Amino acid sequence: MQIRVYYEDTDVGGVVYHSNYLNFCERARSQLFFDAGRSPILENGHFVAKHIDGSFLKSAYFGDLLNVSTTLIEIKNASLKLNQKVFRSNELLFELVITLAFLDFQGKMTKIPIREKEFFLSLK
Repeated sequence: MQIRVYYEDTDVGGVVYHSNYLNFCERARSQLFFDAGRSPILENGHFVAKHIDGSFLKSAYFGDLLNVSTTLIEIKNASLKLNQKVFRSNELLFELVITLAFLDFQGKMTKIPIREKEFFLSLK
């Protein structure tokens, strides 16, 4: 997914503020569903971030055009782990590994539906 860095994404020096890399990755995860004609909010539940391990490697700046890639690392019954990378051209700027848990609407961790498992397996 491509993301343009806007003024609102940066600090006073035009450098992307650190928390916005998480926002960029969140947008890319949502866009995966939208590109497939689906919603990230499912009939029987939704995914929430359980654990995030991020590495800030280089800075992005106002006006940069970034690309966010997403690949599946692992999928279990009620959680999955993704690797997301933010690039400027071929230059890796930020990388995260995120564990997502699937919760029902009462907040209880539950099995990921088969259709969603198949969707995420396509990201491998």
